[in-house]
Amino acid sequence: MEHTHDFSSTPTSNYSVTPSFSLRYTLIGSTLIALALLATGCSEADAVDTKANAEKVEETLFAVPVEATHLKTGNITSTYDTTAILEAREEAFVSARASGIIESIFVEEGDYVEKGQALAQLDKRRYELNLSKAKADLAGIESELERVNKVYSQKLISDDTYDKLNAQYESVKASVSIAELDLKETTIVAPISGFIASRNAKVGNLTESFQRERMFHIVQQKDLQGVVYLPENELTNVSQGQVAKLTVSALKDQQITAHVERISPVIDSATGTFKVTLRVPNGDNTLKAGMFTDVSLEYATHANTTLVPRRALVTIDNSHSVFVVDNGVVKKVNVTTGFENNDVVEVTDGLLGNEQVVTAGHQNLKDSAPVEVVNS
Repeated sequence: MEHTHDFSSTPTSNYSVTPSFSLRYTLIGSTLIALALLATGCSEADAVDTKANAEKVEETLFAVPVEATHLKTGNITSTYDTTAILEAREEAFVSARASGIIESIFVEEGDYVEKGQALAQLDKRRYELNLSKAKADLAGIESELERVNKVYSQKLISDDTYDKLNAQYESVKASVSIAELDLKETTIVAPISGFIASRNAKVGNLTESFQRERMFHIVQQKDLQGVVYLPENELTNVSQGQVAKLTVSALKDQQITAHVERISPVIDSATGTFKVTLRVPNGDNTLKAGMFTDVSLEYATHANTTLVPRRALVTIDNSHSVFVVDNGVVKKVNVTTGFENNDVVEVTDGLLGNEQVVTAGHQNLKDSAPVEVVNS
């Protein structure tokens, strides 16, 4: 008998469900992988776009604002800076040589007096009487000497008596001269020309001969002097006639030109300095003795040299550089400096002299950085 199998009565779930489930998960996995690849591609594209935008922003927004100036050519002088107090080249402290009561005073502080001008007058009556007595004694001796001369020629008087009489005559004559001098010294006169710096005398005061108290102080201020002390290593840089610039703060920083007049030939071993005396002209009497001044002693001058503002220099470990502006970009240039003063510095190597250099805003600059010059 022929046997047949009825497939219609056999369950089919084991054959139909399994292939369908596998296919479904394969499709889902493929979809997830595609989405992941798409997301990765978008992220990479966004990253590229962001980097490009950042570079573009950096190129357009990071121009550093700075101030700059063009270099100049001029003269610069090497100086040694110190201080000095102006002094009178000539001064006199006037004291009385005679004793007596002060009767009159003819000058006051600030007055200008000429040499020999009367300053004060002492009571002179006692000195006039002394002079009259000395003159009377001299007249008596002269009369006696005249009589002796008549008989001396006839050898009626001894040589010893005649010599004593002559000696007495010379002594009395000297007493007259002393009395005249004492009388003259009752008038106090100026020993030099100048200004009365101080007056200590008062009418009615008693003065003693050559007392220590000074009646007047006179200063001559047509020429003043300033004394400075320089370190010994500057000795070879100073010469007679050398120029010194004085700045007087009391006269609104007025500048005065002085000259080296004297240089001490010895070094003070205690301080290691030597003394230099400056001659300070004062024809209009604007300067006063005792004024404080800043002194710049000029050593040498370099002419037609490249000058850079001091604030443009960047100094690191004793190396100097400047930032040169060229078409909106700065270039850091190392330079060699020479003479210096308060405002500018000489550049001996590294620059041509026609560059534009940054003077403000260079603290955070780097080489090849873009800049924008903001000053006019």
